[in-house]
Amino acid sequence: NIYRGCEHGCRYCFALYTHKYMENQRAGCFFSTIYKKDNIAEQLERQLASPAWKGEVINLGGVTDNYQPWEEENGLMKEVLEVLIKYRNPCIISTKSDLILRDYELIDRLSRLTYVNIASTITCVDERLAAELEPGAASPGRRFAMLKEFAKTNASTGVHSMPLIPYLTDDVDNLEGLYQGAVSCDARYLLPGYLNLKGPTRDASFDYLFKCRPHLLEQINRLFTVKNAYKEYRIPKYQKIRQIAEKYKMPSNYMKEVRSRMTVAGYNADAAEEGEQLKFL
Repeated sequence: NIYRGCEHGCRYCFALYTHKYMENQRAGCFFSTIYKKDNIAEQLERQLASPAWKGEVINLGGVTDNYQPWEEENGLMKEVLEVLIKYRNPCIISTKSDLILRDYELIDRLSRLTYVNIASTITCVDERLAAELEPGAASPGRRFAMLKEFAKTNASTGVHSMPLIPYLTDDVDNLEGLYQGAVSCDARYLLPGYLNLKGPTRDASFDYLFKCRPHLLEQINRLFTVKNAYKEYRIPKYQKIRQIAEKYKMPSNYMKEVRSRMTVAGYNADAAEEGEQLKFL
């Protein structure tokens, strides 16, 4: 991750805890106090040039978005991509921003050399709700449009519908909209996942519900306080998701293509630690 902290301000952000390692202890500052790694390209090249490096897939933006607004000023991803091109190193880039289109030519070039996956987290298709949940991110429409552009390259593209928030974004209409959007932008897969509340994320999420969706507060609180309630709630929801996925012929298994593309590139994906490389998924 090029940055620590993220300007997108997502109400469900799981990475709030990471600011406890810095001098600023307040989780809320995660959205306004952003740290950048000026020497990211230099350190990356040092690792890739090492004989010990085996060409593993690098995940860019799995915790904080490398294409958040400040990147427009810094341009650090350009330097990172140039290093990846030099060493033909595979990568996954996950973002909620269409600022990534700025680097289209670099990513296109890298995708012709090795495996590249461009993924965008899209949790709902309702533009107003998305602006409420992810105030600093690009709109869902802009994210789908961005993925459609990258589908023209050799890169694999995917939609990460994570998290689906109980009683808010996991209704059938929204799920149908997400899969329709994934199909329309020629995404290779859609990966769903439910809300996980840990540490400061729990406080931030419930604070949002209290202020903006108080009618859901009691229901969602029950899911996370009553034993097995959340598990029992999710089972029929995942069954419905599977039905919708089959309807749109949209897989959630991204690893099949990773293995295929990486084998072509001369890398044994089966020998890699999938959990370590792609654990953010």
